[in-house]
Amino acid sequence: MRTYELKGVKRADVGKKATKAVRKAQGVPCALYGNGENINFCVTAADVRKLIYTPNVYLVLLEVDGKSYKAIIKELQFAPVSERLLHIDFLAVAEDKPVTVKLPVKLEGLAEGVRAGGKLSQEMRLLKVKGLYTDIPNEIVVDVTNLGLGKRIQVADLSIDKLTFEDSKDAMVARVKMTRAAAAAAAAN
Repeated sequence: MRTYELKGVKRADVGKKATKAVRKAQGVPCALYGNGENINFCVTAADVRKLIYTPNVYLVLLEVDGKSYKAIIKELQFAPVSERLLHIDFLAVAEDKPVTVKLPVKLEGLAEGVRAGGKLSQEMRLLKVKGLYTDIPNEIVVDVTNLGLGKRIQVADLSIDKLTFEDSKDAMVARVKMTRAAAAAAAAN
């Protein structure tokens, strides 16, 4: 898992008025949960831009008023109209406690069905996995070279050591659709 360093300042006031003042000063209110303590702090919007607007999952090395924490992003809240970032919830991670994260899916290889005239379709861009944060990879790589025309790969077909998939086993990750040209060629033979 990639790491991202972030510095924050602890918030003394956590009410509605104080939160509006933080947002007006181009800050983002944040909360850190887990490991028995809850910490309210704020970061600048520019500091979290590369952390949020990416498909990658990061282990965030937080430094709040001189204390260091390891965390992952648990939830992001955006304004419904302007889509401005309103709040970030971080979850503190421990060496022995599993966490659940969504990882990006990367398809690799040229499918047999594509060679036969089909079209490869990626149905899921993210998969939810559970495991220790030290065992979580940057992405889930799915090999599609043996995927024939009209065939599919489901979550049940995937496995990664020390991780469990939280998505439905029947959920489709990728498939090769039959195109009209391929169907016409198959009907002509």
